[in-house]
Amino acid sequence: MYETVTFSVADGIAQIRFNRPLRLNAVTQQLYDELGEALVEAERDVEVRVVLLTGAGRAFCVGADLKEHKAGRTPYDRRQYLQGEQLLCKRLLQLKKPVVSAVNGYALGAGAEIALASDFIVMSRTAQIGLPEISIGNFLGGGVTWLLPRLVGLAKARELVFLGERIGGEEATRIGLANRVFDDDVFIESALQFCRQLTAKAPRSMQLAKEQLNFAAEATLDAALRAELEGMTFVSTTRDWQEGVDAFAEKRAPIFRGD
Repeated sequence: MYETVTFSVADGIAQIRFNRPLRLNAVTQQLYDELGEALVEAERDVEVRVVLLTGAGRAFCVGADLKEHKAGRTPYDRRQYLQGEQLLCKRLLQLKKPVVSAVNGYALGAGAEIALASDFIVMSRTAQIGLPEISIGNFLGGGVTWLLPRLVGLAKARELVFLGERIGGEEATRIGLANRVFDDDVFIESALQFCRQLTAKAPRSMQLAKEQLNFAAEATLDAALRAELEGMTFVSTTRDWQEGVDAFAEKRAPIFRGD
């Protein structure tokens, strides 16, 4: 179905892999379009509990394909292309299922912004992530000016953006940008194991938690409390809630089915 990404589902995990390895998975309009379609497919599939994004070859994604930028686009075409990333990152933030970006190699520019719009970032030991836009006279996209200060604080966000320096997995984890760092030789399996931990959780509860954690900062305390009350009331009507109660009483691991 796709030319610039691959899509597969196994054990409740939809694995979407950027598939332009000869260009280090640099983004094109086609990649944005196909990635968006793959995310819709993953969201619709009731068997999918978690989405894993990663890259084929030596990189996660090195940002915009500059060769495509030189292809004589009109100003309108250029704006449509730039808006494609905005819409994609918004879709990642609003997806009803958790998204894990497994950063192998480089995640730069738009690649870093896609990773930041995910719910979790795991990095290989030798991977690097960075936002070089200011250094090349460009500007940031994908909601990173909204996301980055929330993750690492305003002072560190300014440093990462203004200096455009690449940081490794250890540093990214230390400052709260990434969640885990894994050795290169076991990276994908470790990333999948991280995803498997998420597939064992209650899907409806995770969906509500994602919505609230991502956007509650825009609300008042009273609004957050009301949303939490509605969420607790709703999940208490589900079979998964009863399964959680039963499993706790029976001292076993719950088996959630998403209903």
